[in-house]
Amino acid sequence: MRILALESSCDETAAAVVEDGRTVLSNIVASQVEEHRLYGGVVPEIASRRHCEAVAGVTREALAGAGMTLADVDAIAVTYAPGLIGALLVGVSFAKGLALAAKKPLIPVHHLRSHIAANYVTFPDLRPPFLCLVASGGHSHIIEVKDYTDLRVLGRTRDDAAGEAFDKAARAMGMPYPGGVALDRAAEEGDDRAFTLPRPSVDGAPYDFSFSGLKTAVINLLHNASQKGREVSVPDLAASYRRAVVDCLARSFVQAAEDTGAKTLVIAGGVSANSLLRRRLGAECEKRGWRFCRPELSLCGDNAAMVGAQAYYEFLAGNTADMSLNACAAMDISGAQD
Repeated sequence: MRILALESSCDETAAAVVEDGRTVLSNIVASQVEEHRLYGGVVPEIASRRHCEAVAGVTREALAGAGMTLADVDAIAVTYAPGLIGALLVGVSFAKGLALAAKKPLIPVHHLRSHIAANYVTFPDLRPPFLCLVASGGHSHIIEVKDYTDLRVLGRTRDDAAGEAFDKAARAMGMPYPGGVALDRAAEEGDDRAFTLPRPSVDGAPYDFSFSGLKTAVINLLHNASQKGREVSVPDLAASYRRAVVDCLARSFVQAAEDTGAKTLVIAGGVSANSLLRRRLGAECEKRGWRFCRPELSLCGDNAAMVGAQAYYEFLAGNTADMSLNACAAMDISGAQD
């Protein structure tokens, strides 16, 4: 089954053609990073306008890259939740038009489910059940994947997401947007024990995360140093901060795996590209004899190949939509609106 998939939940306009949930025939991404860098973060109104301008072009390019026409695909899939509402509406509206014009099934796909499905492309033999850490700019969840469309949240952040915490701390250190990538690079050159930072936990909820206090600790450290005229080694602070965030993520994720008896651990989302997180969880899994899966770097950020991968299993489960499909800014991975 060949699915044309669309993604427009934030600041990437993407289209892809995916066969049977595992084989990517084309994957096109039009990024807006350079434009949003001028403002230090994503401006929703600008993102929506750029999606309008790019969506037809990336779709044509994806079909051409797969050597197909719209008539050749078997279904149209689109990210419909969660995300920036204006951005989502562009993709949903365009996908509905394509499905109606071509008389193809329309498959709505949850954004976090898509991120998890990026691993099905990287690891074609990966099958549920497994435990997944989804960490991105807007989300930090530990998810029990019982089946392709049967997922349960075991833990989540109580405040900032891990990616948001990286980006905001990086900005305070004077790094350009997107800060998480710049911070990761700087941290590779620093001493991760140069600064003592907290490892927040949530009392009574061992699988949950809290990053706001850690982020505030770094901002306060920088402000205090500035007031006293002291220089702070950015690589050392970046390394110490990155280690603290990864410690929190790994602690809760490994605890959840031990408590549930999971033997396969998977990571997904933009933060799954973090080099220390990949090394740390790889080592934790090797030590315990668990399997560890992480998407190839090109599939960690938002893209449409992951949407097409998950869409295949949504279709098999009977999850299709009609022309009443609407976008939703906030929605639990189970499909319930937050």
